[in-house]
Amino acid sequence: MATPLKSVSFEVFGKVQGVFFRKHTQSEAKKLGLTGWVQNTQGGTVIGCIEGPEDKIKIMKKWLQETGSPKSRIEKCVFKDEKKVDSKHFHGFTVNH
Repeated sequence: MATPLKSVSFEVFGKVQGVFFRKHTQSEAKKLGLTGWVQNTQGGTVIGCIEGPEDKIKIMKKWLQETGSPKSRIEKCVFKDEKKVDSKHFHGFTVNH
């Protein structure tokens, strides 16, 4: 049986802008086969949404909390609206500006 699909929104706090965080997030998500988007906010955080198999979402959440881009310094990552979905709403993983 296929792994259930999940969708979750995130916001990453810390030194996460100007350190290629979005590019690395996109790369990691694609590597895991996840779809969604990521973008900077006016407040200096990075927000986004990821969708995909539950096990891959778990790996990505850990990456967003602990790894990030090489020059980033993550203070915390907040996840919200985590839910099971029947199908993916996004067709790839985009970096929004």
